[in-house]
Amino acid sequence: MGGRGLRQSEGVFQHVQNLPELIAELSEAVPGMEIAAVCASDAPRDVEGSYMPVFTVGSGMAASLSALLGVPRFRSSHQAGHIAAARIDSGLPAGPHLALHLSGGTTEVLACGEDGSISLLGGSDDLHAGQFVDRVGVRLGLPFPAGPELEKLSRGAQPQSLVVVTCRGLHCSFSGAEAQVMRMADSGGFSPEQIAAEVYSCLARTIEKLLTNASRETGLRSALLAGGVASSQRFRELLRERIRRSGSPVRPYFARPEYAGDNAVGAALLGLQQLQSGKNS
Repeated sequence: MGGRGLRQSEGVFQHVQNLPELIAELSEAVPGMEIAAVCASDAPRDVEGSYMPVFTVGSGMAASLSALLGVPRFRSSHQAGHIAAARIDSGLPAGPHLALHLSGGTTEVLACGEDGSISLLGGSDDLHAGQFVDRVGVRLGLPFPAGPELEKLSRGAQPQSLVVVTCRGLHCSFSGAEAQVMRMADSGGFSPEQIAAEVYSCLARTIEKLLTNASRETGLRSALLAGGVASSQRFRELLRERIRRSGSPVRPYFARPEYAGDNAVGAALLGLQQLQSGKNS
């Protein structure tokens, strides 16, 4: 309670402590399993210089398993894994498309090519969508991560578009919205339910503008939404309604809720594709 995130050092410690136990449980979870290859995310994004310490733990574990089992080892990125998982049963048509990665550590608008390439178009210049949700939730006394509980609160009120939206072209900002919401909470003039509803309204209005601007700039209309924040049914409802009312050309496609924040399924799919293509590890 009261926490607002996890430091990289704490994350690395948790990875080191828990991965061996999870690996040991594999044989019990899937009896008779034969491992043909290992794939792990080794960076946040597929760009030079993208790095976070936590990824070295999973990458090192993958290298150890690969050497021990004598099977190929493949790599992916955290972002590519999210997008691959989000595509499952989303209805997204084949071909180039936009993608929006919304999580506690990422708010990015992407252009995805048929060849699997991912290009960054824009996103948040300060707070990420998930940080906005979590900080407001913690201020309201909710546990961290605050998304599920804040969404429940939001069902108790109708949003009135009270919170400012800051979006210029393909870039947005949530710091001003956060400051405004904190003032609302401090004033005592707004119920927690109203504050929660306004947060999701702000998110939906901001993301609609980002996607609309990206669609007009690139000519792409299909947009796949991935990441933990995108799993919120409240957010999805408000975004669909906002797109309909604005006349935006964007057609949103959402990951199944169980895959919206899942990276491991995506990494497995990307590893399987590399294995089937005969790519060298």
